[in-house]
Amino acid sequence: MTRIILASASPRRAALLRQIGLPFTVQVSAVDETTSSETDPAKLALALACAKGQAVAEKVDEGIIIAADTIVSSEGELLGKPATKEAAAAMLRRLAGNVHHVLTGVAVFSKPAGLVRTHVETTAVHMRKLTEAEIKWYVNTGEPYDKAGGYGIQGKAAVFIEKIEGCYFNVVGLPLAALWQLLTAVGIKLGEGAGSNEDTAPDHQGVTTK
Repeated sequence: MTRIILASASPRRAALLRQIGLPFTVQVSAVDETTSSETDPAKLALALACAKGQAVAEKVDEGIIIAADTIVSSEGELLGKPATKEAAAAMLRRLAGNVHHVLTGVAVFSKPAGLVRTHVETTAVHMRKLTEAEIKWYVNTGEPYDKAGGYGIQGKAAVFIEKIEGCYFNVVGLPLAALWQLLTAVGIKLGEGAGSNEDTAPDHQGVTTK
């Protein structure tokens, strides 16, 4: 059986892989996401995903490495993860009543075959207008701090989102349909076994190489 490795510490990406029954282990890269000078959101998301995947691939002799990076872009400005209540509130004020874009770069590495497949997914998100009381309430929940753009669509901020155009799972952090196609492209046969919800069982049936 092929070993699947998630090159991310994100609990949301891990939850999405468990949702589709993909067995995996986690090996976090040490890539610094703040050093890039790239300003194009699609290029940045893909470059960071590739860097994370490559860092882990260099330490692995055999397996499939999944890496991703999610960027939030609002009117040409990249919004990272807020470090303070003030920064989180400022991000929400910027997004409220407007449309922003969430882009996730995904890179899949196959070792030792040396195959690499990549994709960038974009979703337009319409956030309704928010009151200052709503912004204060949400910031005080503590949800914004580890999320690009300062909110989580899968959490309490769901009540802020009027609609999306594109992949919902992309906004959470991993476009599952696109990922499925990338895994198929590197020789993984999906959905032919029972699957597993345990990220500690990489050799469970359900994922095999062609």
